[in-house]
Amino acid sequence: MIETKQLEDQISKVLDANPICSFGTIDGKKPKVRYMALFHEGLKLYLATNSKTDKVDEIKENPNVHILVGYDGKRSSDILQVEATADICSDNSLREKLWENSFKEWFKGPHDPEYIVLEITPSSIEYTSGHDKPRVWKK
Repeated sequence: MIETKQLEDQISKVLDANPICSFGTIDGKKPKVRYMALFHEGLKLYLATNSKTDKVDEIKENPNVHILVGYDGKRSSDILQVEATADICSDNSLREKLWENSFKEWFKGPHDPEYIVLEITPSSIEYTSGHDKPRVWKK
């Protein structure tokens, strides 16, 4: 149990240090990846987006997603590979909590009906630090 808690702490530190991620969905039978702002509470991940984007349609078709976090161009980087499922969330309290003023470029405010949050539930997180052997957290 201590080992699991230590791994979760290391994963959280990588998430704290990386506000941007690569987010992959499935478009038909092909992967599609884009950069997105990343938020988290523990190992629960969140992405803010517009309800009328391709990624939302892709998630409705296939909720399996992949997130890559942490590579900074150095061999010593801490990297996370996250296998997960995505749910479309329009919960007002979560939208308010994640709202940032920079979102005003795309949305009228935290209650704009086009502003939604993708709630990402990891099933597996592979943590790699430098040359160390990857360690895997599983739900």
